[in-house]
Amino acid sequence: MEQCTDPITNSLKLVGGKWKISIIYNLRKGPTRFGQLKRILAPITQQMLTKQLREMERDQLIKRNVYKVVPPKVEYSLTEFGSSLGPVLDSWCKWGTENQKVMQAIFEEH
Repeated sequence: MEQCTDPITNSLKLVGGKWKISIIYNLRKGPTRFGQLKRILAPITQQMLTKQLREMERDQLIKRNVYKVVPPKVEYSLTEFGSSLGPVLDSWCKWGTENQKVMQAIFEEH
């Protein structure tokens, strides 16, 4: 097995935490407004969503598009770099689906 400690550590610095993977997963469907993300990710707070989006924009995973209309309209979408996580998320989803019973048993023990 190839030594992968540093690449995994670095990638987790960008997408680690409770919400970032879910945000990326939901932005795969296309540009999404803040309010839509907040509804999809409930019970995330407005403050936490704002913080996560700012960090992800800083880290070039997402882009923020502000439309000059009244009322203001802002959409978030994945950058090419953020979209490159697609195969990883697909594999993770497959793994989660295949191991759902094991995970459920683990969760019930807690």
